[in-house]
Amino acid sequence: MKIGIVSDSHGKVGRLRRALEELARREAERIVHCGDIGSAGCLDVLAGCGVESYAVAGNLDRAPDDLAERARRLGVHFSTDTILVPLGGGDYLAATHGNNAAALTQLITSGRYRYVCHGHTHRQRDERLGEVHVINPGALYHTPCPTVALLETASGAVEFIRVP
Repeated sequence: MKIGIVSDSHGKVGRLRRALEELARREAERIVHCGDIGSAGCLDVLAGCGVESYAVAGNLDRAPDDLAERARRLGVHFSTDTILVPLGGGDYLAATHGNNAAALTQLITSGRYRYVCHGHTHRQRDERLGEVHVINPGALYHTPCPTVALLETASGAVEFIRVP
């Protein structure tokens, strides 16, 4: 399965749209947004991307309950803390924003998830810690080089993609 991973869009609807278009060209089958969504408009873009979408609130997402309600109406899976993406065969990808270091560490060390994705730092990460693959796609805003990631779960390969 190919999973597109994005983070830290901070309300930049156009850049998120371009990122999702690029992930669609590369045949992403699901999208995960790792927080700091930044606007209801970004949820609209996620809902309209044509594949099942998952999102988690970030530390700068104001009114997360309002975002949760809008996501529910739009059909975007949403959590204010951690969201689980089923991969089949009992495996899951867990996504959180990453601003809570203890919670991120707990997800990584729990042994329950094959992949743990996060944002917050605006820096790419592709690291294996024991059996867990930890991924940060970079950021779509407040970075000199906006990036997203594409995960191929069959091989564990991660490709970082620059977004114009």
